[in-house]
Amino acid sequence: MNTSSSDAVSTVRRQNLFVDVLKFVMHRWLDFPLPLWITVAGVMVATVLDVLMPVLAGRLVSDVAEPAAQSALARDAVWMLFAMAACGVGNVLGKRAAYLGITHLTTQVMHKIGAEAFARVQRLSTDWHANTFAGSTVRRLTRGMWAVDMLDDTLLLMLIPEVCLLVLTTLVLAWHWLFMGVLLGVLSILFIAVSCILTLRYVAPSARESNQWDSRMGAALADAITCNAVVKAFGAEQREEQRLEEVIGNWRTHTRQTWTRGTNSAGVQNLLVTLMRLALAGAAVWLWLQDLAGPGDVAYVLTMTFLVQGYLRDIGQQVSVVQRSVNEMEELLELWRTEPSVKDAAIVQPFKTQEGVIRFDHVSFQYPGQKKQIFSDLNVTIAAGSRVGLVGPSGSGKSTFTKLLQRLYELGGGRITIDGVDIATISQSALRSEIAIVPQEPMLFHRSLADNIAYGCPDATQADIEQAARLANASDFIDRLPEGYKTLVGERGVKLSGGERQRVAIARAFLANTAILVMDEATASLDSQSEALVQEAMQRLMQGRTVIVIAHRLATVVDLDRILVFERGHIVEDGAHTQLVRKPDGLYRKLYELQSLEQ
Repeated sequence: MNTSSSDAVSTVRRQNLFVDVLKFVMHRWLDFPLPLWITVAGVMVATVLDVLMPVLAGRLVSDVAEPAAQSALARDAVWMLFAMAACGVGNVLGKRAAYLGITHLTTQVMHKIGAEAFARVQRLSTDWHANTFAGSTVRRLTRGMWAVDMLDDTLLLMLIPEVCLLVLTTLVLAWHWLFMGVLLGVLSILFIAVSCILTLRYVAPSARESNQWDSRMGAALADAITCNAVVKAFGAEQREEQRLEEVIGNWRTHTRQTWTRGTNSAGVQNLLVTLMRLALAGAAVWLWLQDLAGPGDVAYVLTMTFLVQGYLRDIGQQVSVVQRSVNEMEELLELWRTEPSVKDAAIVQPFKTQEGVIRFDHVSFQYPGQKKQIFSDLNVTIAAGSRVGLVGPSGSGKSTFTKLLQRLYELGGGRITIDGVDIATISQSALRSEIAIVPQEPMLFHRSLADNIAYGCPDATQADIEQAARLANASDFIDRLPEGYKTLVGERGVKLSGGERQRVAIARAFLANTAILVMDEATASLDSQSEALVQEAMQRLMQGRTVIVIAHRLATVVDLDRILVFERGHIVEDGAHTQLVRKPDGLYRKLYELQSLEQ
């Protein structure tokens, strides 16, 4: 595809995205009809009264053109004065109703979009989260939500009523003088067309780039702040500041360009408005010279001209605001359109683990974007209540095995069953609630210890939480803390030591009380005392459950019922430690002897 064709496709895509964003927001308006129609009704009432005001003012000027003593229209002049007062009061009340309506409408729409967007992000694939900066995602969500506020105000309170006023004004003017109405209509259409072209083709592209750099800035900030401990460990504060300075510099350049283009666009629009006003005023004077208009008529036209001038200037600005709001929502909409790589079946069946029998039946799998399969026709059955270790070189498939059990990825072929039920036929949340996970590096929420322990069982009582902590050998260190179970653990649990985080994770697994337990060896980086406490807690946790242990140190699997040895996606050995260690050329024996020599 040549450059011109590529640019044309890109332009069409951006225009389609602009329309799609507007449709997206308007569909959310319809979810809340009462505040929407209150807003629209209030705005329309205020707009109609705005149009009537110049008509009444023109008639009042005609009424008072002669001295009051000689005029027979004094009563009519008084009525015009009262009518103008009524229009003013009605305009205020209409706008008040519109403001109240849009306050309720916008907050409800922002609430809905924020909650639904977060829910969608939560369900995106593991790979997506691994490849996307959390700070960037947060910026896309929050910027998109606040863009709804700006877009609602601009469209409902400003742009739509301004366009309606122009249409009504043009019709009223044409009713008096067809020539003036046609002139106003043509000039208004030309102005709006020029404003849209300037905004969409001149300002919008730079605004889009500015928003992308804004997301990158949020990503860079979050990345550096989250890893502050590493920054401090290497004394790299100045290096991180320079890195952020480069990102902010790019953001500043693109933002400055966007604002400059916006100013240039506004200058052109103001010039066009001035020319329109001169054209309309000149047309009114020409009508007077032709004896086709009197003083009241000229006053009406001039009043209408100034009113139209204000609205046209506002329309030019509002078109720019709408485009800026749309730009800020484009990334949110693209996020919205990102489909989870793993989806629940259209109809899912209820599920509750009974025994915990796990079966991989002719399973094939390869990671997205990779050419080589990890598993090809993998078959293995894990008996209920058995304790199974997964060992093998790095990249052999141990972690992939447990990820597929949690259905974090779709299979390329075959199926995985628990107690004879295909995990693809049950909801992901139901499946994962039946599997307790104790990872090698536990991640805790920046919440209280009690909240973290009860995360797998949110209805747990305080007594349940404390019992789980005792079983996990965590109660001693928790009781020593000034706030005990109410202690906030810091982001990702940074206020706790590695051994303390592990025991909190084990307590969480105790409280989840599932029939299946997956453990990524949790003692490799702990001191001897912490390791002993964690090992003791793990032995308690394993009792009466189907246990899968990803082993990095083979000393931790010698007492397990069964060991599966992985190599390049295949199970090359299967048996107990005493069996495997006796195989002269076995991979397990080789790995075991290597680790024994290292010790």
